[in-house]
Amino acid sequence: MKLRYSALYVAMSLVLAPGAVLAADQDVTSQNSSAQNSSAQNSSAQNQAPTERKVKQLDSIQVTATKRETPLQRTPVAVTAITPDTLEKERVMTVQDLTKLVPGLQGTSQGDHGVVTLTLRGIGNDSAKTEYADPEVATFVDGVYAPRAETAAGLLFDMDAVEVLRGPQGTLWGRNSTAGAISFQTAKPDLTAGFFGNAQIEAGNYNTMGARAAVNLPISSTFAMRVAVVHQQHDGYVDYQNPASELPSVAQQQTAYLASGGTLANFKPIDPGQFVQNAQKYNSQDQSAARVSALWQPSDAFRWNLSYEQFLDRGTPDMNLMQTPRPGQNFWSALIDTAPYLHRNEGTLRSRMDWNINDGLELSYVAGYNHFTGQSQFDQDGGVGVPTSFTTGATYQNDRTNSSNYMSYTNELDLKSVGQQTVDWIVGAYFAYEDNNIRFDIPIMNGTQYGTVSWQGSFIQPKETVDSSAVFGQATWHMSDSWRLTGGLRWSDDEKKNEGGINWGWAYDPTVPQFPIAISTVPSPATGFSVSTHNDAKYSDDELTWLARVDTDISEHGLLYGSISTGYKSGGTQDAGTLYKPETLTNYEIGTKFSFLDGHMTWNTAAYYEDFKNFQLAAPITYPNGNRGLGFSNVQGSTTVAGLESELAYSKQDDRATLVTSIIPKKTLGSLQYAGSNDYQGLPACPPQSGIASCMNITGNTLAHAPTFSLTAIYEHDFHMGNGGRLTPRFSGEYQTAQWLSVFNLGPGDQQKAYFMGDLSLRYTEPQDRWWVNAYVQNFTDQRIRTSAMRFVMPDGSYQYLSQYLPPLTFGIQLGVWF
Repeated sequence: MKLRYSALYVAMSLVLAPGAVLAADQDVTSQNSSAQNSSAQNSSAQNQAPTERKVKQLDSIQVTATKRETPLQRTPVAVTAITPDTLEKERVMTVQDLTKLVPGLQGTSQGDHGVVTLTLRGIGNDSAKTEYADPEVATFVDGVYAPRAETAAGLLFDMDAVEVLRGPQGTLWGRNSTAGAISFQTAKPDLTAGFFGNAQIEAGNYNTMGARAAVNLPISSTFAMRVAVVHQQHDGYVDYQNPASELPSVAQQQTAYLASGGTLANFKPIDPGQFVQNAQKYNSQDQSAARVSALWQPSDAFRWNLSYEQFLDRGTPDMNLMQTPRPGQNFWSALIDTAPYLHRNEGTLRSRMDWNINDGLELSYVAGYNHFTGQSQFDQDGGVGVPTSFTTGATYQNDRTNSSNYMSYTNELDLKSVGQQTVDWIVGAYFAYEDNNIRFDIPIMNGTQYGTVSWQGSFIQPKETVDSSAVFGQATWHMSDSWRLTGGLRWSDDEKKNEGGINWGWAYDPTVPQFPIAISTVPSPATGFSVSTHNDAKYSDDELTWLARVDTDISEHGLLYGSISTGYKSGGTQDAGTLYKPETLTNYEIGTKFSFLDGHMTWNTAAYYEDFKNFQLAAPITYPNGNRGLGFSNVQGSTTVAGLESELAYSKQDDRATLVTSIIPKKTLGSLQYAGSNDYQGLPACPPQSGIASCMNITGNTLAHAPTFSLTAIYEHDFHMGNGGRLTPRFSGEYQTAQWLSVFNLGPGDQQKAYFMGDLSLRYTEPQDRWWVNAYVQNFTDQRIRTSAMRFVMPDGSYQYLSQYLPPLTFGIQLGVWF
C-alpha cells in the first residue's frame, strides 16, 4: 500500500515541479539504448534540441533479436520492434495491449488465475496458467526469462524497447519459445546526459487514475541510477445484479425444493445477502510498480547494469459474462455470489555484466531472480444460473487460490565476436531453476453456497521444481559482401519434479456436514475428503534444436532471407503423476525487408509453414470417478500452420502511418480423439480407456485465436499551430475475421465473429516540447470482443455460453512533462 501511494505522490510532484525543461523525446529510444555500447549515442541524443531528436528514418532502428545490435532492416528474423513512443500513444499497459501491434499475436485473459496467456501464429495454450504449465510464447525482461503466466500480468513502464520475435527462437533465446519470444528492454541509466526525466498523470471514465515518472540520476562519471514508478487504477466494468429482481419467491422456492425430493422440514429460504452487492467490482485495476536501476562503468571495457523491480496488484480478476444476458439485465453485469479478490506481490532482481575482452571479443553474464506470491478468488460459474431453491437450479463455484509462491532464478553466460569479422559467432551456457508451491480450492455446491455438495476439492502441491540447462552456439559466415549463411545449435536438458502433491476430492460421506471448503479446512476423511490422486512424479528429457538460414542483399535497400528452424518445449508431470511428452516444431520461413524513400518507409514480410509434433494441450478435466484435475494431452501427428505477415511503416515530416497484416489460411490440429474440458459442459461421455469422463474428437479442427485475416492501421499527422506548438490527431483501428475461441469449434458461442475496433486521440505538444496533453477514446465503437468462452448446461438442457471480453469504450485525458 505504501508503495502504491508513494508512486502516485512522486509522479504528481514531478508533474507540478516548476521550471521543468525537456531532456528527452520518446522517439529517440528507437535507437535502442539497451545495446551495451550505445550509451554515448544516447547521451548525445538526450542533449539535442527537441526538434532535432525526432528519428525520421525508420531504417535506423536497431534490434537485439540475434543477441547483438543490428539494424532492424538488416536482421533476417521476423521481428516487430515497438518504440516507447508507440507504447505511450497506444496506451500499452500490459502484454495483452501489444496484440494489435504485432501480426498474429493474440492475448487471452483467464479469470480464475487472473492471468493473460498468449497465442502467436495460431499457437498457444489457454491453460498454461498454473505452477507447472509452460507457455509457447516466451517472455524476457532485460534478457531474464519469466516462466509463469502470472509474472506476465505486470505493468509495462519505462520501457526502452519491445521486440517480438516470431517463429521458434530456441537456438539463442531458449526455453519455451516454440511459437516466438517477446523481449522487453527497460530504460537504463545514462552516465553523461545529466539529470533528466519525465512524468505523466491521467484521469478518465470508470474513475481511471494513473501516474508515472522516471528520473536519471548521474552520481559520478562511472555510476548512475534511474528510478521509475507507476500506478494505474480504474473501477470494475462489471456491475452487480440485484438478486431481488432475479430470485424466485419463497413459495416458488418451496415448490422447486419439494420437486427435487426435499422436505419442508429441511427447507431454507435463499438469503439475498449471500449475493455480492457492494464489494470491489470485477474487471477493476489497482496496480503499482517501482524500479530502481543502476549502471556502473569503471572503464570502457566493463559495464554492469543492475535493477530491482517491485510489483503490487490489488485489482480484481476479469469476469466471465453471459453472451446473452437474462431479460432486463445489462450486458456488463452478473449475479455474483463470490466477491472478487486478487492480492499479488512480486519482486525481481536483474543483472547484466559485459566485458570487452579485446577489440573482437565480448563476454556477457545475465542473471535474474524472481519471487512471486499471490492469492485470489473468482466466481467461476459467472451467475449463469438463478437458483430455484437453496439447493436447486444453479451452481455455486468459487475457484480460489489460497496461496501460491513461485521462485525462479536464471543464469546465462555468453561469449561472442564483435566488430567486423568474416564469421560472427556466439556461444553460451544457460541454467534456470524454479521452486513453486500452491494450494487451489474449488467448492462446487448445488443451488447456492448453502446447498448440497456437487463436488469440491483441494489441490495441494507443496513443491514443484524445474531444472533447465542448455548450451548453444550460432555463427554467421559472410560468404561475400551480399551473401550470409547462418547455422545454430542448442542442446537443452530439462527435469521437472512434483514432490508430495495431492489432489483431494469430496468423498460424499453422509456423516460429514456439507459446507463449502474453507481456507482453514485441512482436507482429510474427517472433513469429508479422500485422496483423489497422488501427483509425485519426475520428468527428465533433453533435446537438440537447430537453425539454418541464408540471407542476401537483393539491393542497396532490400534483404531476402530463408530459414529452417526447430523449436522445443519440454514435457512434464501432471495430476496423478502422469507424464506428458515434449512438443517439437519445424518452421520453414521466407522473408523480405525493404526500405524506400531514403529510409522513411519500410516494408517487411514473412511467409511461414510450421509443423508441430506432439503439440501440448491442457485443460481442467473430470476423471471417470467424478474427481477433477488438470490434464495434459499430446496431439498426435502433425499440427500445421501456414501464413503470411506484413508490416508497412511510413514516417516523414508530419505524417506517420503503420499497416500490420496477418493472414493464416491454414491452422489445423493433428489427431486427438479424447479431448475434454470442464469449461465446456455437455461433451459426450468418453470410453473408459480415455481416462476422462467426457470428451470429443477434435482431430482436424481449427486452432483457436487464429483469425484468417487481421489488419491494424495507425495514422497520425502533426498540425503546426501559430504559437509553434503541434496538434496531433491519431487513429488506430483493428479488423479481424472470425476466430474460434477453443479447439472444440462448437459453433457461434465458441467463436468471436469478425469485428472492427478503433481508438482515437488528440495530442497537443507545446512549442518547446516541455509538456504535452492528450485526450483519448479507446474502443470508440464499443465493441464486445470475446477473448475466451465457456459452455454451461442449463437445467432445461440448453446451453449458455460465457466469455471474457476486452474493455468497453473508455476515455480520458493525460498530461505529461519532460524535464
